[in-house]
Amino acid sequence: MEIIRGLHNIRPRHRGCVATIGTFDGVHHGHQMLLAHLKAKSEELDEPGLLITFEPQPREYFYAPTGTRPDGDGAAREPSGRPPPARLTRFREKVDALRATGIDRVLCIPFNERTRLIPAREVVERFLVEMLGVKYLVVGDDFRFGQNREGDYALLKSLGDELGFGVSHMGTLTFDNERVSSTRIRTALGEGDFALAEKLLGRPYCMMGRVVYGHQLGRTIGVPTANIRLQRYRAALDGIFAVTVDGLGCTLPGAASLGVRPTVHESAEPLLEVHILDFDQNIYGRLLTVTFHRRIREERKYPSLETMKAQIERDIADTRDWFARHAVLVEPAPRREPS
Repeated sequence: MEIIRGLHNIRPRHRGCVATIGTFDGVHHGHQMLLAHLKAKSEELDEPGLLITFEPQPREYFYAPTGTRPDGDGAAREPSGRPPPARLTRFREKVDALRATGIDRVLCIPFNERTRLIPAREVVERFLVEMLGVKYLVVGDDFRFGQNREGDYALLKSLGDELGFGVSHMGTLTFDNERVSSTRIRTALGEGDFALAEKLLGRPYCMMGRVVYGHQLGRTIGVPTANIRLQRYRAALDGIFAVTVDGLGCTLPGAASLGVRPTVHESAEPLLEVHILDFDQNIYGRLLTVTFHRRIREERKYPSLETMKAQIERDIADTRDWFARHAVLVEPAPRREPS
């Protein structure tokens, strides 16, 4: 799968495609159904399939005041007004999920002042037709585009007839008589219903990130953690969780804390801290995938480090007990070679 970052990287060989446009946060079953239709149309017309998306997501951009816009991976600074929904996937996680759908290309366009002011007709004429040579466009049932969200499916269909490309939209996918949507998945995650989230996503919910240096507090109290910055202003869940960790040559069980650490060094952005059970190796800089299996409890503020440490020890015991009672695939850590 080819990643095209920005309109300036579109080359003549990219002209001619079957395309779709959207945020695709989570790449859930509804998205997968649309992309399967896109792939079928791509094969029918013998043109590559292209997904067009934006970073930051438009609602993230409008959330941050002028001069403090979100960065390229969705983390807003000094937010004001009504916040956008928490992200299910940062850009890298979205790309990984999209690879599994078999789509050929992803075009990521920066969303900024110039982007948001482009009229809907110009989006179609200049970008879709002139730059990309779109032969067919597939959109979701709630798709809007262009300045002030003035463009809709009816306008796309009209412009497609005028400019010579086909257009179709996908109906709503439901599960248990409710729409499959990113909003429904966020609700399930917030309630700790990982079984429902997995059914809606088509895979267990996970987060990905590199291990960074923290304040080393966990190590000083006997509970070392791998600290992972999530590169998003808000996560779809918070609390203490039983998790598995991949990226170290095996699948390992762990107890994770996701939140702003209200007891010590409270942060504006969420941090994922994972205590990998029976593991003590230097993994700074490693890219890990953390999969969530059970919510142990909510995040709390404690009156002292001693109180917090006692609760952490209970959380680890609860996590061990949960893994002992559930058939979750874990593997022993590879042995460390003697130095």
